[in-house]
Amino acid sequence: MKRDKNQILTGGDVMKFKRLSLVILLGVLLTFPAAAWAKTEIIWWHAMTGFLGEKVNEITMKFNGSQTEYEVKAIRKGNYSETLTAGIAAYRAKTHPQLIQVFEVGTQTMLSSGAIYPVYQLMSDQGIKINWADFISVVKSYYSYKGNLYSMPFNSSTAIFYYNKSIFKKAGLDPEKVPTTFYDIEKNAKACVLSGATKIGFTTAWPSWTLMENMHAWHDQPFADKDNGFEGFATTLKINGKLGQQILDLLSRWKDEGVYTYAGRGSQGDQPIINGEAAMGLASTALVGTLTKTAKFEWGTGNLPRIAGYPIGNSIIGGASLWVMKGHKPEEYKGVAKFLEFLGKPEQQAWWHAQTGYLPISNSALKALQKTDHFKKNPNMWTAFAQITKGKTTKNSQGIRLGNLVAIRDGIEGEMENVIAGKKTSLQGLDDAVKKGNELLKEFAAMYK
Repeated sequence: MKRDKNQILTGGDVMKFKRLSLVILLGVLLTFPAAAWAKTEIIWWHAMTGFLGEKVNEITMKFNGSQTEYEVKAIRKGNYSETLTAGIAAYRAKTHPQLIQVFEVGTQTMLSSGAIYPVYQLMSDQGIKINWADFISVVKSYYSYKGNLYSMPFNSSTAIFYYNKSIFKKAGLDPEKVPTTFYDIEKNAKACVLSGATKIGFTTAWPSWTLMENMHAWHDQPFADKDNGFEGFATTLKINGKLGQQILDLLSRWKDEGVYTYAGRGSQGDQPIINGEAAMGLASTALVGTLTKTAKFEWGTGNLPRIAGYPIGNSIIGGASLWVMKGHKPEEYKGVAKFLEFLGKPEQQAWWHAQTGYLPISNSALKALQKTDHFKKNPNMWTAFAQITKGKTTKNSQGIRLGNLVAIRDGIEGEMENVIAGKKTSLQGLDDAVKKGNELLKEFAAMYK
């Protein structure tokens, strides 16, 4: 029976109407496109593994849980070199991520690639205000071009000196006296090995970075022409001078005397330090977080060792930064900008530093850490920051920005191995490294001119 429009609905009619409305609403929800309710996905390729990989996942989850619009997926693509290679190849194939972590030696490659969306421009386009002046100058300047930040500093590090206090004690050495020169290292390495306290007196991780790149900057000596590549495409390496020869002569002699152990390329030299086998070593600040969490022995840190007769420069930036890649949707870039803003906040920088040992990238984060007496409680985490800010930043020590630097580093380390093994003199090895490096530099310059 048809109801008159002026009739009043009964209680039963109201219930039926509510049920019908609910059924209609559910139908609409079920048929509505699922994508409309999904978070915008941001893909981030990175190179971190082990303990540091866990922290990358943790900070990513913190961002994802802090908002409801975006979901960042952190995907490890291999080591630093593999991640960079994969990123460039994916860009050419149009299968690239929105965000990629690239180690500092890939900076010139990324700047010249034509594949990036500069961070300063991204933030401006998205209306996100960042106080760039708050960024620690030595970190900001390395990743900037013409005064503007092109990638977001993430895991910034430098090379520092590590020593095993437990081994020093066994060898009868003062565990609170930090070696400061190569002479000190030699003396202490011999004491540790000859006493039977350890078989490894001294070792090095990332040999080219710690012993050639950082040592030239630390002693204010040029690594390459064109101000190490900051004033244009470098074409000539400068590592075959007196300083480079002195370092390799020492290492070669120490190896023959059984106090220096060459542990291999890349991060292979980290393990003797982490495992407590080496009395002393040179490695990245990235080890500070790992040792803090895992070491079963007493250890300490200090500035890089010096060789007498040279001016004081500075150590240089290592680690990696985050690059935004071109060719994605506007809504995705909004999410990328929000994620980078999140990573740059003082509370996140303080957390990241305290967990990993990497340098905080802003003065605000530094002040927040100092207020909690963080560095007094964790002096080994202050070493790198003190070293990189108290030295003298010159054209030789501002950093190294070369094209094909990954391949150049491989060539240098190959020749370092020849010298340490006694196959070549230090001058022969370095001359050959320079010759190979110059060819790679000229190839890069010709490619991007």
